[in-house]
Formats: sequence, C-alpha cells, structure tokens
Amino acid sequence: MRRRLLSSTLVVAVIAVLLLGVPLGVVVSRLIVDEAAQELGAEAKRLVGEVEYARVQETPLDPQQLEQKYPGRFIQIWERGTPLRVTVVGDPPPSGHLMTEDAQTNTGVYVRISRDRDQVEQDVRARLLLIVALAVAALAVAVSLAVVQSRRLTLPLQDLAKIADRLGSGDARPSKHRYGIPELDRVAQVLDRSATRISDLLTREREFATDASHQLRTPLTGLTMRLEEIVAASSEPEVVREEGEAAIVQAERLTAVIDELLAAARRQRHAQAEPVAIDEVLVQQITEWEPVFRDAGRTLQLEGSRGLKAMATTGGFGQVIASLLENSLRHGGGAVTVTTTSGDNYVVVEVADEGPGIADEIAPKIFDRNVSGGGGTGLGLTLARALAAADGGRLELVRRRPATFAIFLRHAEDDGRDNRVVSGPA
Repeated sequence: MRRRLLSSTLVVAVIAVLLLGVPLGVVVSRLIVDEAAQELGAEAKRLVGEVEYARVQETPLDPQQLEQKYPGRFIQIWERGTPLRVTVVGDPPPSGHLMTEDAQTNTGVYVRISRDRDQVEQDVRARLLLIVALAVAALAVAVSLAVVQSRRLTLPLQDLAKIADRLGSGDARPSKHRYGIPELDRVAQVLDRSATRISDLLTREREFATDASHQLRTPLTGLTMRLEEIVAASSEPEVVREEGEAAIVQAERLTAVIDELLAAARRQRHAQAEPVAIDEVLVQQITEWEPVFRDAGRTLQLEGSRGLKAMATTGGFGQVIASLLENSLRHGGGAVTVTTTSGDNYVVVEVADEGPGIADEIAPKIFDRNVSGGGGTGLGLTLARALAAADGGRLELVRRRPATFAIFLRHAEDDGRDNRVVSGPA
C-alpha cells in the first residue's frame, strides 16, 4: 500500500508540475524575448532622436560616446545627404545571430541597432533552468510528503491488522489506540467494542463451565451414594429397589440441573418462574442430604409453616437449598435447621446451623465469586444468589454467628404485583 501511495502521489505531482511548468517555461521565454525586443526598439527610437538633435545642432556624431552609451550594441546610422553619410558603432556579434530593431525620421535619418541573440537565449535558458530546479524541488517535497502521509496511513493499518490478529488468537483486550484519522479511529473503536464483547463472551463461557462443574458435583455425589447403597444392599431386593428409585430421581435431578444451567446461560430463567410447593422441594433435599449429615454425626431437620407456595423454578430453588446445605456441611457444625415462614411480601426459607459462623472479614463479601471461608471453591453461594435472583427472589446472610442464610421468594398469588427485589450484601 505504501508503494501505491508513493507512486500515485509521484504521478500526480509530475502531472501537476508538467501542467504548470511547461506553460510557465513557454510564457517566461516569450516574455524575455519580447522584453529584449522592446528594449532594443526603445533604444533605436532614442538614438534616432539623438541623431536628429545632432543634425539640428550641426554637431558631428561621436562613435566612441555612442559605444559607451549603448554597450554591447551594433549600431548603423544612415543620414540622407550628398554624399550619404554612414556611421557604424561597435562590432557585429561573432555568432552572426542578431536581434535587430530599426527606426527612421522624415528628414532622412535611418537607425538600425542590433544585439547578440545568444545573450537573450542564454538568459532564457537560465530562467528555464530555474523553473526546472523549482519543479524538481516541488517533486522532492511531494515525495517527502507522500512518504510521511503513507507512513501515517500504513502504520495505523498495520497496527489494526495486529490488533485484529491478536483478537482472532483469543487475546480480547481492547487496545484503545487512536491515530488522529477519523476513519481509522472508527475502525479502532469497532475493534475495541468487538474485543469487549468477545472478552465478555469468553468470560461468560468460563464462568458457565465453572458453574456447571460446581452445580453438577452435588447431584453426581448423591447419585454415587445411591449406587454405593445399591451395591452394599445387593442381597436385599427391597432396599435395592428403594435405592434404585432414588438413583433414578438423582439422575432426573442431574438432567434438571443441566437444563437449569443452560436456561440461565440463555437468560430465560426469570420467564420460567411458576408457583412451586416449598415443602416438596425441601423434603426432597432433606431426604437426599440426611444420610450425608447422619454419616457426619449431625442432624438435619425441617421446621416452620407448611403448605407454602412461592414463585420459583423447582430446579433453581432446589439448587439454592442444596448449595446452602452443602455449605453448612462443609463449614458449619451441629444441627442444621431449615425453617419456613410467610411474611407480608415474601416466603422466607432460612437455613441455620450451630457452627462457629462466618468471620467478620469475609462476611461483607461472602457472596462474591472465589470468596471462601475454608478451602472451598468460593462459587456455591455466588451461584445460589444468582439462581435466587433469576427466580425473582434474593438470598441474604441474615446472621453471622451462627451462620443463618435466608431465601426470600415472592408469594405465588402475588406474581402480578410489582415487588422490588434488591440483590446485594446484607
């Protein structure tokens, strides 16, 4: 591209110089020749007047004086009379190329004055050489400007190409480079916006993969436990049948978790919220987690109001409860109590244990991603809050010691009301 810019600029400059320089050279050469001829004609007329004045005064012409007065001129003067008087001043040019002008009077005086044409042509060549030098200088300036302009255009384009290549290789950092050229700046802005969008997409994909791995772990663990129970009770058909049915439920829950994750990735969860029987979801989760708590020497119990319904999704609400129970199992202690109550605006589900609680330094940011109180992934509570918010509710830490988390869900009969949901730290 740089070569094209240079060649095109040079061609334009050459055409401009030719269009201006050639007519200028012709005009200048004619002006010099015409000026020399006019000067020679004026000298001839002045000399005729001097000769006429000398005749009136009856003063003889002095050739030496005329030669001093008109240097570089070859002068011939004819005066009518008997005999004819001829006066010659100076020597004819050796080249033989003469520029001649003449003048005469009615009294019989005729003057012819000549000069060397080669001197005029030399003056013309000097002026033409000056024009050529200026044309060359103009071409040099044009080429220099073309080089500067081509660098100004090509270097940003090369930089944009590097940015696009880096963007294609997965480095989606915005460059924020600007070049002072509106068109290129617009391209750079578009690339920066594309880089931001790609970066967001990559971030969401990574978060989705992390969230999926975290959310699928609990159903897979439950399914593994059921299969282990089946293997251990292989001699008891009734137990095998019961555990097999529970394993099927776990597999269905695993499928539901996958559907929930995909729906959350497409931002469709809020539109899927529907009246959900709170007791059914809680009983299912307590049934699944009770053996794990029993093996850990702890108890899991359900208290509070029964028969409550709230706006949620079965899978999403179940995952929030599972995350809170898993969090209590890992970081809490003692008995875990799940309590349900009904307020004026929300159905509240609290999950509390008897452990040491949450440290003051991490309590304000307990729902932030990658924040954990003791060896966890730091994703469970973050995902639980996101799932609750996607159902139109919220998840809050209502007490630090012992740790008590509360889920606020909209009443099923108040689905059409404008309830504001505030999501953030307690």
